[in-house]
Amino acid sequence: MPAPAVLSRHPDRLLPSEPGTRAIARRLYDAVRDLPILSPHGHVDPQMLADDVPFRDPASLFVTPDHYVTRLLHASGIPLGDLGVGRGQLTESESRAVWRRLCEHWHVLRGTPTRYWLESELAEVFDVGVQPSTDTADDIYDQVAERLTKDAYRPRALFERFRIEFLATTDDPCDDLSAHAALAADDSFPGRVVPTFRPDRYLEVSAPGWAAAVSRLGEVSGTDTGSWSGWVTAMEQRRAHFAAHGATSADHSHEDVRTDPLSPGQAEQLYRAALSGDATADECLALRRHMLLEMARMSCDDGLVMTLHPGVRRNHHAPTLASHGPDTGHDIPLRMEYTDALRPLLERFGTHPGLHLVLFTLDETVFSRELGPLAGFYPSVYVGAPWWFLDAPGAVRRFRDAVTESAGFRRTSGFIDDTRAFCSIPARHDMSRRLDSGYLARLVSEHLLDEDEALETVVDLVDGRPREVFKL
Repeated sequence: MPAPAVLSRHPDRLLPSEPGTRAIARRLYDAVRDLPILSPHGHVDPQMLADDVPFRDPASLFVTPDHYVTRLLHASGIPLGDLGVGRGQLTESESRAVWRRLCEHWHVLRGTPTRYWLESELAEVFDVGVQPSTDTADDIYDQVAERLTKDAYRPRALFERFRIEFLATTDDPCDDLSAHAALAADDSFPGRVVPTFRPDRYLEVSAPGWAAAVSRLGEVSGTDTGSWSGWVTAMEQRRAHFAAHGATSADHSHEDVRTDPLSPGQAEQLYRAALSGDATADECLALRRHMLLEMARMSCDDGLVMTLHPGVRRNHHAPTLASHGPDTGHDIPLRMEYTDALRPLLERFGTHPGLHLVLFTLDETVFSRELGPLAGFYPSVYVGAPWWFLDAPGAVRRFRDAVTESAGFRRTSGFIDDTRAFCSIPARHDMSRRLDSGYLARLVSEHLLDEDEALETVVDLVDGRPREVFKL
């Protein structure tokens, strides 16, 4: 039997191939490779860090919760149930079977950022030296499982090992934020973990359960949400609660970013009709768009950064939603329009000194046509880094080419990892640092920047941009 393939991590991975440019990129990367991680948008469960309970098993850590992994394996014919999705806590034999599925289909990840991250996690965090395969699956499983029994691999120890300085989670407005309070009060925990206000379910007026959610919002805030003004007051109260627990931003994700205004009377009329179930689909949409505009007004008042992550058809496959629930890999990007959609918001608040508006997209066509020009005029607007389907090397390079010419570097957000996969955080940030070093090295080699300017810029992208844009 041939020896297993080595899981190698070339020191120049993702850096330019031209020798002179690569040498510049190496110097730039060396300046930022060990800087602390600032993660202002992600989906790590704060309770995991508060409890500091060991991770259960390799499959639950690497496969089952990570829709980047499960969707590709599902596309190759593996049922989501066979990957542990929606099955709760796995037994040891179930976990090992899921892990074998990943290793048997390792080849389907070739060329994807998912493989890059998984290789980084296995090699650099768990000291795995061979590629996953049918033959190596059980040995790798045993090695990772053995590491997970050690204190050095508990969540807090890894948090420190990864050099995470700041981590923002994503939280429902009705959350009591007890996990965040416990972490903030724990002097033995050195990091800063803060909540992010994510109110989508209270704005999606046509969604099932909206009225019940709004009622719950009223209970938690101590406000009567039977009126439009009550809804506004309840939102303001909960935003203040989040800010008191360290939140720096509010995150919004809808299918579009239209912000068409309603008069107070129209808003009240549509709100009451929606609560009673008498609003039409168009009326529900109009109210949601006005609510998003109201969220921008609140960000001007309370200073929470407003981030928009729009343009996804959630739960594209209804049978999978019914059998396995949401966030299971079948959300698909949509075409987007920002220029006219955001004009009402930007005419009102685009020059407000308190507003930071970070615009993300999954539609690459708008980077140079809309987002770069918007950020190149409005002092409130920043272009968010490529995320989700675009957090891949090619897309990141295209993003820099598309946005830099009209908005420069300082009108961008800095990298965000947007992940639920805790151990992938350092790999994702390292990928970004390598790609930005390579991009800047190219500008130096083409005599568009001096190397000292490139060095200052790459440090700013890693450290300065996220601190300024997200008000850290």
